[in-house]
Amino acid sequence: MNRGNQCDVLVIGSGAAGLTLALTLPAEMSVTVLSKGELANGSTYWAQGGVAAVLDSSDTVDMHVADTLDAGGGLCREEAVRFTVEHSREAIQWLIDQGVPFTREKQADLSDGGFEFHLTREGGHSHRRIIHAADATGAAIFSTLLEHARQRPNIELLQNRVAVDVITEPKLGLPGNRCVGAYVLDRDTGEVDTFRARFVVLATGGAAKVYLYTSNPDGACGDGIAMAWRAGCRVGNLEFNQFHPTCLYHPQAKSFLVTEALRGEGALLKLPSGERFMPRFDPRAELAPRDIVARAIDHEMKRLGIDCVYLDISHKPADFITTHFPTVYERCLAFGIDITTQPIPVVPAAHYTCGGVMIDQHGRTDVPGLYAIGETSFTGLHGANRMASNSLLECFVYARSAAEDIASQAASVRYPLELPPWDASQVTDSDEDVIIAHNWDELRRFMWDYVGIVRTTKRLTRAHHRVELLLREIDEFYSNYRVSRDLIELRNLALVAELMIRSAMTRKESRGLHYTLDYPDMQPEAVDTILVPPTYVG
Repeated sequence: MNRGNQCDVLVIGSGAAGLTLALTLPAEMSVTVLSKGELANGSTYWAQGGVAAVLDSSDTVDMHVADTLDAGGGLCREEAVRFTVEHSREAIQWLIDQGVPFTREKQADLSDGGFEFHLTREGGHSHRRIIHAADATGAAIFSTLLEHARQRPNIELLQNRVAVDVITEPKLGLPGNRCVGAYVLDRDTGEVDTFRARFVVLATGGAAKVYLYTSNPDGACGDGIAMAWRAGCRVGNLEFNQFHPTCLYHPQAKSFLVTEALRGEGALLKLPSGERFMPRFDPRAELAPRDIVARAIDHEMKRLGIDCVYLDISHKPADFITTHFPTVYERCLAFGIDITTQPIPVVPAAHYTCGGVMIDQHGRTDVPGLYAIGETSFTGLHGANRMASNSLLECFVYARSAAEDIASQAASVRYPLELPPWDASQVTDSDEDVIIAHNWDELRRFMWDYVGIVRTTKRLTRAHHRVELLLREIDEFYSNYRVSRDLIELRNLALVAELMIRSAMTRKESRGLHYTLDYPDMQPEAVDTILVPPTYVG
């Protein structure tokens, strides 16, 4: 279906959050969902672990809330945590109703109210509450939701579309502050199209690609955060970037994350000598929150001068391993590692952006008509450290809430007036793409070295100087040359890097994922880091 570049709701991003919102909206609303590349290229598809929710009779909302608050280092917003957890069961039921093939419990006794699906446990959780589809939960959820979206006549799915910027009334010199659409690069034609919409939803994922080593796919460039900031939206807590402790360490294994569920089922972290080390860092050992595990691995690697540590589950029965972790087993075997008999070489990698665009419980940003959901957003759920498997839950809960809010306003919001086309009259084709490649590499390298797992004021200051120079170079390039996906992503990533660095320099303490040698102690009062753009209306 092609309705032109006009729709009721424009969803930028085709992952769990974007598809959930599209499917929850009323059938009479026209929805266009944009994907930067192929539809399956986002983070959702690669998520292994599962979705945290209160599903077992021995678990409670209060217990899940308490675990999340504890993992969040005192910085979670309790109302956001409670809102998310209280809506967890209905979100999971919605997924089950869509037909997501979650792994079932082989010997479930349903006569006494037992739960028919297998639940696992991950770091920071006091109960088994992670519902999953083997170790490929993201792929199962994404494939199911995508199939439903393809069958809906009101939903249009467009691939190879890269949003350049959202369009707001102030940018057009109009009264008001509403978001009315977006400029979008069609990668197949090289042209920038104008999309007109009554509501625009940013569901673009996080910004982990700002780091040299990451578990994220190539598109995780902070696009939504950057576009929202330029539109006048505040951002919060961008200094908190979660590093997943266990990414497969192998020269050909690009960004392959080894699920935390392995540690939940008894896998042990070891040094090359075979010695366990996590009990020295935390009484919870391998089940400690991710920030503690990542810092412990980073410490041991630097102390011993080693390239990686090892995750060992080979003491478990082989059939248990291959049944519960078929994806990890097969992927490792392709690289010559049999996890039923050998430990897995692992290193930490940038994994999740805990901060983002500030929103309320309905996904509304500071700009009317503009919403942000999923990893792009800052809800207050994660605090200073995201607890495992809460992120997918956040996607579903807030996407459904945003969809309900949009539907409630549909009758009162008119289509915007005709929007001006993208002006490419003053730009030329670049013959200096090497500059983009060089700046991209430099940015990711100094972010890894200076704004990584362990920070200092001197490192942050150096990073800030470098990112300011890069931003000036990128702005000049952007003003003179025709846009491309690489240029758009570099521009967004550099801006989000600058916001991350500023946020980190503001926090004079160590808390959760922000650990600095100059301020190793935690301040008695937990305060969010809120940055306000010059275009903020309030």
